Parts: sequence; C-alpha cells; structure tokens
Amino acid sequence: MTIYESDLPGVGKKYEVELQGGERLVVVTHNTGKREVFKKPTPDADGEKLFTLSDRLARQVGTILEGAYFQPVKSDRVETMLSGETAMEWYSLDRGSAVAGQLLGDANVRERTGASVIAIQRDEEVIASPGPNERLEAGDTLVVIGDREDCLAFESLISGNGGE
Repeated sequence: MTIYESDLPGVGKKYEVELQGGERLVVVTHNTGKREVFKKPTPDADGEKLFTLSDRLARQVGTILEGAYFQPVKSDRVETMLSGETAMEWYSLDRGSAVAGQLLGDANVRERTGASVIAIQRDEEVIASPGPNERLEAGDTLVVIGDREDCLAFESLISGNGGE
C-alpha cells in the first residue's frame, strides 16, 4: 500500500491511499481540523466526496479504525496512547467546571495534576501551545498530555472534584 502526502497551502494536507484495483481514498485534513473524504476510481480522475467529519469525530473514527478504541458509553473525552503510559486526551470544558473562566496560568493545571494543556480548540479555532494568559472558556475542547494518573487527576479537576 502506498500513501501520497501533499501540502495544500492555506487549506491543510491531502493524503491519497492506493486501494486495490487502482482506486484511491483521498483524505483532506483542513487547518481547522475538519476532514473531507473522497474516493477516486483512478489516480487521475476527479474524486467523489463521500463524507465530511469534524476534528473530534475524525479522531474518534480514526481510533476505531486503528483498533485501539472501544467506548460503549458516551464520554466527553477521547484518549490516544502515545507510548508506554503517556496519553493524549481531549476533554470538553463544561460551564460548571472548576477552571472555566480562569486563565490557564491561574488554574495551575500542571502543578495540580501533572498533566499539560497542549492545545485548546474553541469552535473552529485551534490555539496550539496556549500560554498562561489564555482564558479557559466553557465549551472549549482541551488537548492534554500526561500519564494515565495525571489525565485522571485533570479530569477530576475540570469536573470540580479537586484534582489534587
């Protein structure tokens, strides 16, 4: 199987996966996180759009396809294991969260839980490597990295159970 990757300036990246019979599966990953999936009957043909996924849904589907994700109950978090015990997780910040409305630096997330907030998705905007003056808002999706215990402590902190 061959995968072709190309940059789409101002849009994101395009991946083409060779399938049996000469067909190609095309995935366009937008800078906003949105994914569009197309199928092409031949490498030179126009693609037929199959579907579009939000960033969050694409990550969940990707983990299912990877065979590493099975979660039979609804959850506000998505987890990806990086190596060993290190995990990267996505958490929704609810209105009643203990840290909603606080500056990231004032929330002392790393000191209180051991986990680090490495990105914030706010609507279509992604704030990579947020600084201490970034305000955490209800509705944000926080991307967190740490070991399992750190991530559980973070989950406890944002749900209002202390996290310490």
